Amino acid sequence: MSVELITDPDDERLADYRALTDVELRTRWEPPHGLFIAEGELVLRRALRAGYPPRSFLVDAKRVDQLGDLQSQDAPVYAATPDVLERATGFHVHRGVLASFHRRALPTAAEVLAGARRIAILEDVNNHTNLGAIFRGAAALGIDAVLLSPSCADPLYRRSVRVSMGEVFAVPYATLSPWPDGLAQVREAGFAVLALTPAADALPIQHVDAAHRARAALLLGAEGPGLSRHALRASDLRVAIPMRRGVDSLNVAAASAVAFWELGRDDPL
Repeated sequence: MSVELITDPDDERLADYRALTDVELRTRWEPPHGLFIAEGELVLRRALRAGYPPRSFLVDAKRVDQLGDLQSQDAPVYAATPDVLERATGFHVHRGVLASFHRRALPTAAEVLAGARRIAILEDVNNHTNLGAIFRGAAALGIDAVLLSPSCADPLYRRSVRVSMGEVFAVPYATLSPWPDGLAQVREAGFAVLALTPAADALPIQHVDAAHRARAALLLGAEGPGLSRHALRASDLRVAIPMRRGVDSLNVAAASAVAFWELGRDDPL
């Protein structure tokens, strides 16, 4: 397939890439059209390896020769100058490569639970940067799957995908509903639900016993408000990361990485 040169930022062939910095617009456009955007060559290639079918590629015209193998994919390759890319997308595409991919049907929560030994459960995590970082930490630190409350952000939003460095494609995830009653399903599947909280009565996470570690479901709340009282009540055990110097909590992405490592510290690599 040959490369198609785009000179007009309003060209209809670029519809998938329009106004990529407008979160509200992209939220209304991407899921209903069954697509997501990957930014950067590394992320793009991880999406391809994970089996996501490409819809199209959009590259800086100066990088066409470096990415010639994309022409073997069953999707059009569009090339444009940096100015056209910026005017179409709404930002300077400094990585020089974007791609639009078809989404795949999500598994059910039951399917995700059946294939996992240790999971993370996220409540109301709406910051795309935090969400992407949590997925990257999950992939690196032994978390087999992620369950999302219905109000969580979209893991396949461009910023989440970019921050995760494409690891969102490596970690199975599903929506857990109804919320928080769906946590009963997690417990019925044999998991211990551990709520991460700075509460004074929480058990230091390094003291969690082997029985709770074996099939742990770590419950994490949004930046700021943390876990809801309903979610806390539905947990089996409240756990905390001990803090020093009067610091009361960590960013949820940083806290998740610490907790993931601690729960899996004795796992063989």
